[in-house]
Amino acid sequence: MRGRFSPQQVVVRRSLLLPSTVLTTGQISSIGRAIGASTALAAVELAENSGRPLLVLATDPRHADQLEAEIRFFAERNLQVKHFVEWETLPYDSFSPHQDIVSDRLSVMASMPQADRGIVIASAPSLLQRLPPVDYIAARSLHLRQGRQLDRDDFIERLTACGYLRVPQVTEHGEIAVRGSLLDVFPMGSEAPVRVDFFDDDVESLRYFDPETQLSAETTAEIRILPAREIPLDEDDVGRFRRNYRARFEGQPAKSRVYREISEGIAHGGIEYYLPLFFETTASLFDYLPDDSAILAPAGINAIFDSAWAEIGERYELCSLDPERPVLKPQESFHQPAEIAELFSRFRTVSYSAQSLHESKHSANLSTKLPPAVRVEARYEDAAASLMRFLENFDGRVLITADSAGRREGIIDMMRGRGREIARFDDWQAFLLGSESIGIAIAPIEGGVLLPANGLAIITEHQLIGEKPRQRSRRRRAERDPETIIRELNDLAPGAPVVHSEYGVGRYVGLETLKTGGVTGEFLSLEYADGDKLYVPVTSLDLISRYTGASPENAPLHKLGSDLWANAWLRAIR
Repeated sequence: MRGRFSPQQVVVRRSLLLPSTVLTTGQISSIGRAIGASTALAAVELAENSGRPLLVLATDPRHADQLEAEIRFFAERNLQVKHFVEWETLPYDSFSPHQDIVSDRLSVMASMPQADRGIVIASAPSLLQRLPPVDYIAARSLHLRQGRQLDRDDFIERLTACGYLRVPQVTEHGEIAVRGSLLDVFPMGSEAPVRVDFFDDDVESLRYFDPETQLSAETTAEIRILPAREIPLDEDDVGRFRRNYRARFEGQPAKSRVYREISEGIAHGGIEYYLPLFFETTASLFDYLPDDSAILAPAGINAIFDSAWAEIGERYELCSLDPERPVLKPQESFHQPAEIAELFSRFRTVSYSAQSLHESKHSANLSTKLPPAVRVEARYEDAAASLMRFLENFDGRVLITADSAGRREGIIDMMRGRGREIARFDDWQAFLLGSESIGIAIAPIEGGVLLPANGLAIITEHQLIGEKPRQRSRRRRAERDPETIIRELNDLAPGAPVVHSEYGVGRYVGLETLKTGGVTGEFLSLEYADGDKLYVPVTSLDLISRYTGASPENAPLHKLGSDLWANAWLRAIR
């Protein structure tokens, strides 16, 4: 049967949380007591034991980010984990998602139909987005192999037709730069740009390079280049858009800037919300899932859909007032909640809830408990007294998670100061194989959990110090206003202290012109402790901010490669 698990399909591995009926018969349709990190752990166990693709749905984008971080920590190395991210724009916005976001989405859509196992994470509201047909990406992808004979000019034209933008220097996804016999391209779906070296019409080499320094790195035998957008802008598709636009909207199309820009092949800001006008039919994320996939979804998902639909309606009422930018109705730009709810019936679905459920044939509770309060309180004589009591009384092994290497070392120092040795682990699997009673690992886990039946406990940094772990920069750095960045740079004088988001406080020396990877560019020169220098490309100015301490002339310089910047928080718990 479609989407059902059977005993013949399952190779049951060690399960810490899931009832055996979920893994072998597929009867359970809801699980309770999914508290803290146990939702992510249950998702990993379900995916690893079923051997089938699993779609894990989150309540919102932030929850999806957290689930991704936790699932990656718990998963075995051979289990592929992907995140189908939202556009991070409001419905009907007049600007498009960042290229890094589009790259991530295209990569997931390209890989999903052929997946035979693994996990895809998505927020439930993202299911309402209309997507291009399943065959769109494969039909417009390009393959490049070392040693292949290829007409260089024709290949560049094909890249342009796929939406790639010609620039002097490649720094972002969807860009190409032509420099003599070299062609730099940042393929959508790739972690790094690729430098293609031609010898006449032969592809002599393919080499990854750093977009910030432009320095070449390791070679690769072949690359796959996905289309630059979820929406095509070649002649035929623009013609289809024009026909559908004229049929859909009354009045004179030439007065609409949307119509004018797209007619000229320009990717109008917010073009994604006109996607149905470019295709005969559209798809949903469910259409990209293999037939035997399963879904792990939050309880009350229909209420989540209804809330998202209400927001779409509010945005439609607000954005439909612009005569130069008419927008499609919600039911045209998005899938309606009832449509998506009906599609769930195609797949085996298990819902999860933090609440304890009534045990029955179709529902069960995870073997979890909430961890006790173990916060480190600096105002008390022994700041870590509650943590020490828990460690003394808990009958089992404990893993403490920290958000960074610096904070991990700080926790280790704190424990050693109280006579407790703590072992370092790289990941969850290593901890399970170990025997030490207390371990620590770097993992951005927000909510701890007790697994008493298995004698295991997870205590998080957030529980210890009351701060939520930083969300990883998954797709792009937080953007600052370019005008503000340039103004701050112009106001800097040599010797002024600045803060680099990764390396801490240094002093601004000046601008220098350097040549890297055959490309000349401008770099900020920063000086750190012991005279160490750091060169920051002007394209990465969003990493730099002015030092705002009380005494700029006495600003402490950090040492490159040290944990001083990351360890500053320790003063709060000692």
